[in-house]
Amino acid sequence: MSSESRPTQDREPILRMEQIDKSFPGVHALDHVDFDLLAGEVHVLLGENGAGKSTLMKVLSGSIPRDSGRIHIGGKTVHHLDPEVARELGVGMVYQELSLVPALSVAENIFLGKPHRSRLGGIDWRTMYREARRSLADLGLSIDPKTEVRRLDVAEQQLTEIARVLTARPKIVLLDEPTSALSDAERDRLFSLIRVLQERGVGIVYISHRLAEVPLIGQRVTVMRDGRVVGTLPVVEADEPTLVSMMVGRRLTGHSLREGRAIGRPVLRVDELSLKGKLHGISFELREGEILGVFGLMGAGQPELTRTIFGLNHRTSGRIWIDGKEARIRAPAEAIRHGIGLLTRDRRMSLVPVLSIPPNVTLAKVSQLGMHRRLGLRSESQMASEYVRSLSIHTPSLKRAVMFLSGGNQQKVVLARWLFSGARIVIFDEPTRGIDVGAKAEVFALMNELAGRKAAIMMISSEMPEILAMADRILVMKAGRVSAEFAAGEATQEKLLRAAS
Repeated sequence: MSSESRPTQDREPILRMEQIDKSFPGVHALDHVDFDLLAGEVHVLLGENGAGKSTLMKVLSGSIPRDSGRIHIGGKTVHHLDPEVARELGVGMVYQELSLVPALSVAENIFLGKPHRSRLGGIDWRTMYREARRSLADLGLSIDPKTEVRRLDVAEQQLTEIARVLTARPKIVLLDEPTSALSDAERDRLFSLIRVLQERGVGIVYISHRLAEVPLIGQRVTVMRDGRVVGTLPVVEADEPTLVSMMVGRRLTGHSLREGRAIGRPVLRVDELSLKGKLHGISFELREGEILGVFGLMGAGQPELTRTIFGLNHRTSGRIWIDGKEARIRAPAEAIRHGIGLLTRDRRMSLVPVLSIPPNVTLAKVSQLGMHRRLGLRSESQMASEYVRSLSIHTPSLKRAVMFLSGGNQQKVVLARWLFSGARIVIFDEPTRGIDVGAKAEVFALMNELAGRKAAIMMISSEMPEILAMADRILVMKAGRVSAEFAAGEATQEKLLRAAS
C-alpha cells in the first residue's frame, strides 16, 4: 500500500504529547508543543537545525526531562519518563549522533544491557550471535556480529544502531536522521523494513532533512520552527516549496549551484595511491578554483581516500604532490601544514564537544603555532565571533559547548576552523549530512565562495543531485578504484550509478 493511500483517521493514537515545554540556559527549545502519532503511521517531523525536533524526541525517549506538559502513551498518562521507563512503554529511539560503544562487538552493542542468558545464568553467545546476524540481515547487512563497532564505517554503524533498537520490538520507533549516512539502496532496504513495522501497527516518528523522502515513506508531516509547531499536513498536500517555506519562514530560490569561474593550475596531485585492501592505484588532479566531486556507493573507498590524503591512514604506496612538490603526509598535522583541511562526514571526529566555539574554531591554526607564539583568549573570542556572525552560527553564547549546538551549527563550526586556518585545499566529506535545507544552501554558497577565492575543493557526496549541481568535474569510485570521470555537463544520475555499480 502506498504512503498516500494508507488511512490515518481510522487508527487509534498511540502517542499524544500536549503543551510540551523545555528550556536550556539562553534557549527556549520547546514552546508548548503538541504532537501525536497513530498506530501504523509514519509521521515525518521536519524543521531547520535547532527547530526543536531532536529535543522533542529526547523528551519522549526519556533522555531529557520536560519542564511542563503532558505525555500519553497507549492511552495512559505518563508522569515520570526516563530511558528505562520509555523502553518498558515500548519506545525505541535511534539518535542522529550514534550511541554505540566502539570497543564492543556488533552483537554486544545490539544486546547491550539485555544479553541472552543461558540456563546457568551466563551469557548465551551462540544465541546472541545468531539473533544479531538475523537482525542485521533484515537491514541488508552481512557483517560478522563479532566485529568491533569501531571497525565499521559510518553507514554500517547507523544500521547497527537501528538493529539494536528494533530487536527490543518497540511499539513506537523514533528515527532521527536514519538515512543521513546511507546509500539509496540501503535507504530502500530500511524503508521496506519500516513498511513491515507499519503493518504490525508500530508507530514511527521520522525526522529527516531530505524532503524527497517525505512522500516516499510518510503519511503526515509536522513542521517545527524555533521550538514551535508551524503546522501538520497530510503528505499528499505537502509539496516541497510549501514545506521549505514552513521550515525557514521564507521561500528559498534554490541551491547555490555551480558558478562560472576560472579553473587554475593543479594544486593537488594524487599518483597511484593505495591502501591495503581499500584503495588500489588511485590517481587524479585537483585544480585551484575547482570543485571536484567524488561519488560512490557504500564500501567504494571514499572515506578511506579522504583519510589517507589527510594523513589519518598510512598509505601502502603512491605519492601526493602539492604545488608541484611531493608532500610526505604521515599525520594530520603535516596535512594542515600543507594547507589541507578536512570536514569529516562524522562531526564527532572533528569537534572537541566539551569545549566552547572559540577553541574549536582556532584548533587547527593554534596547532601550527610555534612554542613562542600564542593566540590570546581575547583574540580567539574576537575571531570566533566574526565567524559566528558571517556563517550565521546560532548559539546563545560563544561560551556554549559545541556538544549542545544543533548538527548544522556544529558543521558550521568545523567550516569556520578551516577558514581560519587558511586551508587552500578543503575536503568536504558528505558536507550536507544531517543538516537542513537552509543550512545546505549556506554550505553550497560557502563552497562557491571558497572556489571563487581559488581554493581547491574535493566534495565527497552520496547525494547525486547535489554533486551534479555543484561539481566542475566528477570522479566515480567503485571497489577502491576510480571507475569513471565526467565533466560537469556530461554526467547524469544514470551514468553515475552505472559507473558506481
